[in-house]
Amino acid sequence: MSTPDLIKICGLSTPESIDAVIDGGATHMGLIFFEKSPRHVSLDQAAMLSQQAGRNILKVAVTVNADDGYLQDIVAASKPDLLQLHGGESPERVSEVKDTYGLPVIKALPVSGSDDLQKAKSYIGVADHFLFDAKPPKGADLPGGNGVAFDWEIMDQWPEDVPYILSGGLRLENIEDAISHSGAMGIDLSSGVESAPGIKDINLIRKFLRIVTQKDERVE
Repeated sequence: MSTPDLIKICGLSTPESIDAVIDGGATHMGLIFFEKSPRHVSLDQAAMLSQQAGRNILKVAVTVNADDGYLQDIVAASKPDLLQLHGGESPERVSEVKDTYGLPVIKALPVSGSDDLQKAKSYIGVADHFLFDAKPPKGADLPGGNGVAFDWEIMDQWPEDVPYILSGGLRLENIEDAISHSGAMGIDLSSGVESAPGIKDINLIRKFLRIVTQKDERVE
C-alpha cells in the first residue's frame, strides 16, 4: 500500500481533534457547514478552529448547496484553503464559486454505479479536485458521512489522468484494501474515526493516521 498524496479527516469540531490530525500527519482537515449534520460547526467555532490549525494543515470548508451569502460568511470566518461543494452544484455553479472566491474547489459526487461516473465527467476541467462518496441510503438527511462504502472496483472506469479522492465507509479495517483497489490519490473520512455521530475518537484518529502514513503495523 502506498501512502496517499492527500489525507483528509473531515467533520472536526474540537481543539483536540485538530491537534490529533495535525500531529498524525493528515494533509487536510474538513470543517462542515451544514446544519443537518451532527458535525456542523458554527462560524464562531470555525474561526477558532481555523486559527488553531494555522498553516500546519490545509483547511477545507465543506458546504452543501450553500448560497452566496453563506459562502461569504464561511470564507470570512474560516479562511479556508479549499472549498468543498458536497451538494447538487452544477458545473456552472462550481465555476462561479471558483471565480468569486479565488479558491480551489473539491466537487464531491455520489457514486453507486458506472452511470454516476459518466455524469461526473461533466465536471472535468471545472473542478480542481474530485471526491467520490457512496450514494446516501434512501431517506438519509446527509449527502455524506453516512459510513457507507461503494464498490471501489468501478473506479477503473474513471480516466486515469484525472486524480480523485475516495470517501465513504472508510475505516481501520478496510483502508488498505480501499487504497490498493481503488487507485485513489487521496482519502477522506469522517465517521470511520468516530465513537458516535459527530464525536471524533482521538485514539481512532491516531491509529488510522499511523496506518495510512505507514508508521504502524498492518491491521490484522
